[in-house]
Amino acid sequence: LEQTRDDLQKTVSGLSEDQFNFKPEQEKWSVKECLQHIAITEDGLWKWCDGVIKAAPNPGKRTEIKSTDDQIIKMISDRSAKVKTTPEMQPDKSNYTTALDALSAFNASREKLIKYVKTTKDDLRNHVTEAPFGSVDAYQLILFISAHTNRHTQQIAEVMADPNFPKT
Repeated sequence: LEQTRDDLQKTVSGLSEDQFNFKPEQEKWSVKECLQHIAITEDGLWKWCDGVIKAAPNPGKRTEIKSTDDQIIKMISDRSAKVKTTPEMQPDKSNYTTALDALSAFNASREKLIKYVKTTKDDLRNHVTEAPFGSVDAYQLILFISAHTNRHTQQIAEVMADPNFPKT
């Protein structure tokens, strides 16, 4: 969680408004849109995870989990497999009007999540839910959140690598 937060922060640090808003192609997201998506998804994924944690533990469902922690991280981080987000997680559904607003909201949410992870006594492994790619436990959902940030930090780097990306 800390590493993916720091990587995102380092990747976008010092960008200009033109750089935040540059789109390599009409159907691709800008850095700003990536940040808006990361911020709203961070909250949405945590709400899902928190609901799973607050539900009764269901350790009998652990046998339904087929993916290891490493497989979850790799699958979510893998940019070779394009995934269309849900309509409510689209950047245009964001309340953040600037890239820095979205980044600030992300950082605030991530700090709360990091604090939770460092202090929780919750048994994250025995709260299992169904994800679009199979059963996962709450611990794996937290890994999903972190890997999701990594995925879109890579996407931001791809935008910035475009030959037409503004120099300043």
